[in-house]
Amino acid sequence: MALQGTLKDFGIADILQLIGQQQKTGQLCLANKEQEVNIFFKDGNIARVESVTRKKKDLIGNMLVRAEIITEAQLEESLETQRRTLKRLGDVLVSSGAITADRFKKMMQLQATETIYRLFSWDAGTYEFKAEPVENDSEAITPLRAESVLMEGFRMVDEWPVIRRRINRHEMTFETLKPLPPPVHKEEDLDAAFDDAFSEKKKDENKGDFKSVGDSERAVYEKVAPGRDVRKLIDVCCLGEFETCKALLNLINLEYIRPLTGDGRGPSTERNGVLQKVGHGLGNLGASMAALGAIVFVVAQLSGVVSLASSPASTFSDPAAQRFISRAQVKRIEAALEVFRLEKGELPEKLDALVEAQLLKPEELRYPWREQYYYRRLAAREFVLLPPLQ
Repeated sequence: MALQGTLKDFGIADILQLIGQQQKTGQLCLANKEQEVNIFFKDGNIARVESVTRKKKDLIGNMLVRAEIITEAQLEESLETQRRTLKRLGDVLVSSGAITADRFKKMMQLQATETIYRLFSWDAGTYEFKAEPVENDSEAITPLRAESVLMEGFRMVDEWPVIRRRINRHEMTFETLKPLPPPVHKEEDLDAAFDDAFSEKKKDENKGDFKSVGDSERAVYEKVAPGRDVRKLIDVCCLGEFETCKALLNLINLEYIRPLTGDGRGPSTERNGVLQKVGHGLGNLGASMAALGAIVFVVAQLSGVVSLASSPASTFSDPAAQRFISRAQVKRIEAALEVFRLEKGELPEKLDALVEAQLLKPEELRYPWREQYYYRRLAAREFVLLPPLQ
C-alpha cells in the first residue's frame, strides 16, 4: 500500500485509522518544519516510535535523570560504557543495576506515547507510509492498538482547553491542603459505580472528574513538594504531560492542593508575570501605562502639544505623539490578549472582553485615540490589531 501526501489533506487520525483498520505492516514517516517522526506498524498495531529530530531533553537518558530514576553521574558512566561496548543504553543501565528492565521499558513506553500524542497538535506537514517487514526489537514497546491511540488522542484534544484554563503555566507550584482519603476498593464501590452509570446528573466541571481520587491523582499528590513546578511534576510522575496536568486540575478542584504562583484563574500576581514576559521588549517605557503616560505628558507639555490641564489618560492631537504612544499601547493590548488566551484557551471575539476580564481599563482600548483600536480575531492564536482610522 502506497500512501503519501500532506497533513492538510489527510490528517493524523485518518492515517492511523486507515493503517489500523487494514492491519498493515510497515513504516509511517511524518515530518514538518521542525520534527521528523517514524512510526513502525505490525499488523496494524504500533510497534515502535522513533523521533529522528528528538530534542536532547526528550532522549531516554535525560528523561530518566529528570524523573529522578537515575543520577546524572550514572547516565554519564553508562553513556561512556555504551560508547566502548556499543551496547544499547538500556542494556547498560539494567546490567549496572541503575534501573530494572521493567522500569526502563515503561519509560520507553512513555517516551513513545508522548511522541505520538504530540502529533495530534500538528496542523501541517507530510506523511509517507511504506509497506515493509518490521523486525522484532528487544527494546520495543508493548504494541499499541491504533484505535486506542485515536480515542486517547481525541480525548486529549477535547479536554486540554479545560485543563489549560487552570494549569496555564509550567512555572506554577503547589502546596497540599489536606491529606488524601484512603483508597476505595473496587468491590466496596460497586454500588456507587452502578449509580453513577445510570445517573442523569451532569458532572460539575469545577469538582473534578471523580467522586473519589484516582490512581493518577494519588501519584501526583505524593510528588507535590515545595519548589516543584508543573514541568518538574510532569518529569517525576512519569504519567505524561496530559495525565499529570489533568490530575493537578482534579486535585485543585477537589481542594487537596492549591497553586502557590496563582490560583489558576489568573490573579494579578500571575497575570503580571505573564505580562512582563510577553512585554519584555518594551523596556522601562512599557512597564506600565501610568509611567508611559507621565513621560509622554511631560514630553508633550514641553513641546506645547498639550496644556497644563491635560492628563495622561486624555487623547493627543499631535500625530507624532499619538504614534509614539500607540506603539507601546499596542504592545500592552497584545500582552493582555496573550494572558486572555492562556486563561480561556482562545482569543476574545472583541476587545471589550479584556475589560470584563479586568486585564485592561476601558480607556486603554482607545488611548491615545478617540476611537477604539481595530481588532479582529483570525484564529485561536492569530489576530489583527491596528490603530483606528483618523
